[in-house]
Amino acid sequence: MSKDELSPTPETLAKQLKVLADPKRLRILNLLMSGVQCNCEIGDSLNMPANLISHHLRVLRNAGLVQVERDALDARWVYYSVNEEAIQALVEAFDAFFDLGRIQPRHPTCGPKRMKGKPTKKLIVKPL
Repeated sequence: MSKDELSPTPETLAKQLKVLADPKRLRILNLLMSGVQCNCEIGDSLNMPANLISHHLRVLRNAGLVQVERDALDARWVYYSVNEEAIQALVEAFDAFFDLGRIQPRHPTCGPKRMKGKPTKKLIVKPL
C-alpha cells in the first residue's frame, strides 16, 4: 500500500470523532484502557446505569474500538476490553492527519499583498 492509501480521509476521521465526542464514551474507553472490565465494574466505577453503559458500549463496539468476550463457564458474564489494533490504527490516523510536517510555506495568490501595482476597486458600504 502506498502512503496515500494509508492516509485517513476526513470522512473516516469524522466518524471516529463522532464516536469519541461523547464524554460518557470517553470515560468508558478511559476505564477500559486500564484493563478488562465487566458491565457491573464499569457501572460501579463510573456511577452509570447498566442500560446507558450498554448503549455506549454498543456504539464503541460498532466502531471497532471495544471487544467483547463471554465467560467460558457462565455466558451471562460479559467482559469488555479495548481493541488494541483499532486504537493503534486510530492513533496513527490522527498522528498522520495532524502531522505538523504537512504544513507548507505558502504565499496566497490573492489579496492586497498580491495586488501591489494593480488597480484596486473601492468597496462602498451603504449604511442600513
